[in-house]
Amino acid sequence: MRLFPLVRPALFALDAERAHRLTIDGLKALPRLAPRHDPRLAVEVAGLAFPSPVGLAAGVDKDAEVPDAFLSLGFGFVEVGTLTPLPQDGNPRPRLFRLRQDQAVINRFGFNNRGQADARARLARRPRRGIVGVNIGANKDAADRVADYAAGVAAMAPVADYLTVNISSPNTPGLRQLQDAAALDALLAGVVAARGADGPPVFLKVAPDLEPADIDAIVRVAGDRRIDALIVSNTTVTRPPLRSPQAGEAGGLSGAPLKALALQRLRDFAAASGGAMPLIAAGGIASGADALERIKAGASLVQLYSALAYQGPWLARHIARELLALLDAQGFATVAQAIGADRR
Repeated sequence: MRLFPLVRPALFALDAERAHRLTIDGLKALPRLAPRHDPRLAVEVAGLAFPSPVGLAAGVDKDAEVPDAFLSLGFGFVEVGTLTPLPQDGNPRPRLFRLRQDQAVINRFGFNNRGQADARARLARRPRRGIVGVNIGANKDAADRVADYAAGVAAMAPVADYLTVNISSPNTPGLRQLQDAAALDALLAGVVAARGADGPPVFLKVAPDLEPADIDAIVRVAGDRRIDALIVSNTTVTRPPLRSPQAGEAGGLSGAPLKALALQRLRDFAAASGGAMPLIAAGGIASGADALERIKAGASLVQLYSALAYQGPWLARHIARELLALLDAQGFATVAQAIGADRR
């Protein structure tokens, strides 16, 4: 954490996507060390034992190139993807923008990835140490998106500790329409059938740009289809007041300006579900205080993405240390005791 400010100017002198690529390539040389997590941070979700609630969100390691390197950096779990059945280039460049004055990022990638077969082969070769989830999506030109998700479940289930159904990206036209109740029910029915009785847990990732009726419907359908957890949330297409010159770029906004909206949506989903479904928080989390705020609001786990660009790859370890100190200060023996504390 102390050294990253020395490196950051060189990275920020590069195009954002190029800097990201260099980071992934650099992590390939990182020694694979078994991380040590304080047992007070352990959380169980969907039958999986997470050693720490601090995880890596999808979008960082799209093609599952370095999940074990991120685990070595102190993440309690890593989510790779989004992966589509067929490779696709995504949207034209430039498509990733740093909003430095706002500690934010705008992206319009459009599910660029090398396809599920490529990632599956790589994941199949790794030792199954540490929790690695796989985030799946549909190809942009898919004639039947439900069939794409079902195919993704079938393809990636053997190499995934959990699967995330991503219907919340704003950068694939029409994708968020799958959050409508009838469409969502048909989608999740196909996903659950493709997983089978012995497949891994299935999580659903939702957008922050939802109305109260949407939230109630999503919780009802997800519960009826026995989805194991909800990830709240993805990037937003809304624009709070921003100072950076790139604020007008199209795409999904993440980072610090998303914090208030993502926290409110988490509270909304916690209220709608009554605590019956595990929740995973993402969006604007950059510190131990941010993590504990989401946990007390009802999240069992949290995920990082944009804050890594500003604070460096060791952020997960730093947040874990802050989180332990805050648990002690607020009288929680374990992080599990703090889950939903503000709702009790």
